[in-house]
Amino acid sequence: MEKLRDSKVSRFLDKVAVDSEPGLTNAQLMLTNFDLKPVEPERRQWGAWNFVGFWISDSFNINTWMISSSMVANGLSWWQSWLCVWIGYVFSATFICMTGRIGATYHIPFPVVSRASFGIWGSLWPVFNRAAMACIWYGVQSWIGGECVTLTIRSIWTSYLDVPNSLPASSGTTRMNFTSFFLFWLCSLPAIWFPVHKIRHLFTAKAYFVPPAGVAFFIWSIVRAHGIGPIVHQPAAKSGGALGWAMVQGIMSSIANFATLIVNDPDFARFARKPRDALWSQFITIPVGFAVTSFIGIIVSSSSAIIYGKPIWNPLDLLSYFLINPNTQETANGAARFGVFIISFAFALAQLGTNIAANSVSAGTDMTALLPRYLNIRRGGYICAGIGLAMCPWNLLSTSNSFTTYLSAYSVFLSSIAGVIICDYYVVRRGYYQIRDLYSARKSAPYYFTFGFHWRGYAAYICGILINIVGFVGAIGKPVPKGASYIYDLNFFAGFLVAAGTYWTLCYFSPIPACSDRWMEVGDEIRNVSVAYGAEGYEDENVSASGDSGTFKGDEGNHAAVMERKVGDF
Repeated sequence: MEKLRDSKVSRFLDKVAVDSEPGLTNAQLMLTNFDLKPVEPERRQWGAWNFVGFWISDSFNINTWMISSSMVANGLSWWQSWLCVWIGYVFSATFICMTGRIGATYHIPFPVVSRASFGIWGSLWPVFNRAAMACIWYGVQSWIGGECVTLTIRSIWTSYLDVPNSLPASSGTTRMNFTSFFLFWLCSLPAIWFPVHKIRHLFTAKAYFVPPAGVAFFIWSIVRAHGIGPIVHQPAAKSGGALGWAMVQGIMSSIANFATLIVNDPDFARFARKPRDALWSQFITIPVGFAVTSFIGIIVSSSSAIIYGKPIWNPLDLLSYFLINPNTQETANGAARFGVFIISFAFALAQLGTNIAANSVSAGTDMTALLPRYLNIRRGGYICAGIGLAMCPWNLLSTSNSFTTYLSAYSVFLSSIAGVIICDYYVVRRGYYQIRDLYSARKSAPYYFTFGFHWRGYAAYICGILINIVGFVGAIGKPVPKGASYIYDLNFFAGFLVAAGTYWTLCYFSPIPACSDRWMEVGDEIRNVSVAYGAEGYEDENVSASGDSGTFKGDEGNHAAVMERKVGDF
């Protein structure tokens, strides 16, 4: 009976296992599958304009629209807050290009990139960290998307507000709100099905539709207000050092809004046709796109102060006011309702694209790395969606005012992960990876380190966290020393620089293998890589990373040129 049970379990596990390369050991089956291996040339379909469309579409979302609101409330004038947005997103674009180049050059995702810095098995913690945050944010962003759906339906059926609530008060939501949330969640599922190299078409369509809707909202608000409102004439409420620190906080909030995308940009950049396709397209589009969206949000909110007597920073609240004026209870005519329908639908599409880019694909890729034998990006994406539904995000948002603050602050701790990875690639290894060894569980492999964990990477990671930990506690409402708060005002830079500096110092005094003594990216050699032990791929095992060249050959089977190099002992 036991044998039968084992046999049934074995057959079931074999049935649900994802496809993998023949000849892999059990340990390697926990390190690789189709979605984790280097992207072969046939799937490298993202050109420069695809990245432009991706970031234009991603920049138009509710968070970006409202990002200046907290800065103005903190005492900045509108132009000072807008300047902070420009500076913050220029820095963000720089970090994005630095991590994205790794993926675009070697065509590997973030979980595999992190193996070089944290070890074959040690990389699982940063990956789990990122996956957990992505699942939580997926639920939160889906709830916001549900609010967009509510407006879309209300613009068609004004009686939607009168839907009877059959849910108990203890549920934390209403029948109408849950229906809208579930519809958004349900409509998001088909987008998860498509592979990443094809999902670029969603972002292209979003880039054509959503920004024009935002511009229409911009013009509509100014016309209704017969002006741009008082916010643009409002001076800064702070001066001197207080003003300087307020601007620093504004810049850091812009970067913190990008912390997760900075880490996981290789998940998309690995599909680039060539590295430069993921360079200037991202570096230019990110600050321009996000700054323009922020500017529209500032002017629209300023105009709303003329119409309703107070500035309304949340665009969904403003659209709701367009449907029913809260001061006069006057309802919108057919033309206004159509305008609200188009704009709210655009916001819903914007939320969908942002959720797929920042959360679904990232969580799917990370979960694939956590259990590659049974999960791929598609399955991981659906698990992420399931968790986002099961977590009841409306309860999290309604029961704790500091919840979103906690999530945003926690994401900044990804800065120490980015610091270790960027320092490892650009400073310590000088652009050199031994690709097949990133999928090797052999103790002699250069990325195995100590029991699969890289203690230098973890030490630097912890140092990057410690510099911010006290200020982080203060950010979620606890009393902390003023000095810790000042350090935390520089949160991303503090974590990044401390982690990177610590990592470089440790690697300087305790050198690591598989490094180059000069800049040497060898991603051009990557074709269809076989990672099975004993697979053909190179003739000369004594090729040095210091500049000697070896003779590489293609596998006589289905595998093309696979390049490996070894460096001298350290």
